[in-house]
Amino acid sequence: MAEAARNDERDQAWAGFDVPIPPAELVAFCQDVERLFRINPYLEFDRWECLGEGSWQVRGRNLSRQPPLAFDLTLRAEPRPDGLLIRYQGGLKASTRFLVEPAEKGSHLTIVDDYGALDEASRRARLDEVDRSLVKWAEELQAWLLRWQRWSGFAPWRWFMRRVWLPMKPAGRRITYILLLISVAELALIGLGVAIYLAEYR
Repeated sequence: MAEAARNDERDQAWAGFDVPIPPAELVAFCQDVERLFRINPYLEFDRWECLGEGSWQVRGRNLSRQPPLAFDLTLRAEPRPDGLLIRYQGGLKASTRFLVEPAEKGSHLTIVDDYGALDEASRRARLDEVDRSLVKWAEELQAWLLRWQRWSGFAPWRWFMRRVWLPMKPAGRRITYILLLISVAELALIGLGVAIYLAEYR
């Protein structure tokens, strides 16, 4: 479970979690910027274009707001020895930092959203643009890392997650999950039917 907090004086919000992964591996994971953002279940992308090394133009919708908030941003990634810093151009948020620290059983990842680039009056006038997805993003990153640690050795699963699941929009992922549950239930019912038949007629 991710913990969360905010600092109103510095106009920051953060969420963090522990994972049983060495710090160096977690820092390496954080360098894949597109994967980090696509794991966020509230971000729906229509465009993800690389502008050059460490820079992207992204367009889509943030579903953590109702109605969804459209965005068209330039991202610039700055790798750090302890994680990654993402700077934004074109929105309310100034930056997002991914900070990796050693923990008792692996690593602790803290995600810090900074809104301090504008003066207080400007920020208050744009409160409806505040990203509410931070905690859920942290939870999904933690779940992804735990699943990846468990299943990444299974090549078909690794291919599905990279080539199919990540490019999907959030609605597509939910539909796929429901279809998988239905398929599992159908297989279970078929198995139960076969077991009953064999028990009665053998």
